[in-house]
Amino acid sequence: MSQLFFTSESPLMVRDSESRRYRLATPEQILAAARRVIDDKNPRGTLFESPAVTREYLRTKLAGYDYEVFAMMLLDSRHRLIQYIELFRGTIDGASVHPREVVREVLRVNAAAVILAHNHPSGVPEPSQADELITLRLREALALIDVRTLDHIIVGGDRTTSLAERGLL
Repeated sequence: MSQLFFTSESPLMVRDSESRRYRLATPEQILAAARRVIDDKNPRGTLFESPAVTREYLRTKLAGYDYEVFAMMLLDSRHRLIQYIELFRGTIDGASVHPREVVREVLRVNAAAVILAHNHPSGVPEPSQADELITLRLREALALIDVRTLDHIIVGGDRTTSLAERGLL
């Protein structure tokens, strides 16, 4: 386990708990720390009132991975966060998404709505045909159990694309 702290010599240093020595934090350690901070800032019950807040949250959670991650925000009937979960990890250009596993997680926490999300490690958030097809399959599967799919957001670097805003939901 590592411990992070700021110094005047470096923006972020890491102390190894075993050796007690400090070294420069890697980009992966910095991003992991940022993800923990965003989780602390947005606990269960956080209301996502605007697309901008949702995009910023997902950009912080998904940017920086060098592989594709498919995630989901599980929401209650008032669109408050129940849980954020990263369901599938893929490669540099794709991830296998299984509707059965998505439905299982939704039922596990009794979610009323979801926001789907994934990243494009290329940094280009344009949806592919496969992205559009899996979004439609998931929306149909979730509709069978009366769960609303509010959006599918693709994160590419510091940019995002909303499939709902493009009329694909």
